[in-house]
Amino acid sequence: MQSKAYLLVFDGLADWETALALCEINKSEKYTVVTVGFSDRPVITMGGCTIIPAITLDAINPDEATIFIMPGGDMWERGPCEEIIRLLHRFHDRGTAIAAICGATLEVVRAGLTHDLYHTSNSRGYLKAMIPDYRDDDLYVDALATADKNLITASGLGSVEFACEIVRLLNIYTGDEIQELYEMFKHGIIPARFVIQ
Repeated sequence: MQSKAYLLVFDGLADWETALALCEINKSEKYTVVTVGFSDRPVITMGGCTIIPAITLDAINPDEATIFIMPGGDMWERGPCEEIIRLLHRFHDRGTAIAAICGATLEVVRAGLTHDLYHTSNSRGYLKAMIPDYRDDDLYVDALATADKNLITASGLGSVEFACEIVRLLNIYTGDEIQELYEMFKHGIIPARFVIQ
């Protein structure tokens, strides 16, 4: 059975933030992408797309999980979700990769996972404004995405960097291939081997 790449889905998720990463994960055929909802009812993304969760949170099998991906969305700014925080601790304790972008980084901070890991978000000020007791300034990285051990975090403006960190952690591409991916989707530079003469 293939390892699972779990994607959390919920009403208002920022669907573009994880799109490139999911595409590359799925194309690799090394992992099965599985959408996970708080319930089994359809959700509507920020872009207006309907997603029907494949499973609910309580059906996640940690033994099959390779990565848990959390997109941004306004939900995260409404306060903590204890169910997600418990799940993050389960994954973290097992060494399962966690990838959070934009507002989802708030839940990673609330879970206390940034106490000993380098991380980023929309800005240091954003974390302080949303979580007044945030105290991990010395581990904050001013970058669009960063990875430390099995934690990947990213700004909402860093979806390409986020994808690159995910495919790097999952060993989907070589370093050169990741650089090509970055150049294509960040700067529109097509590798020479793809150019039709």
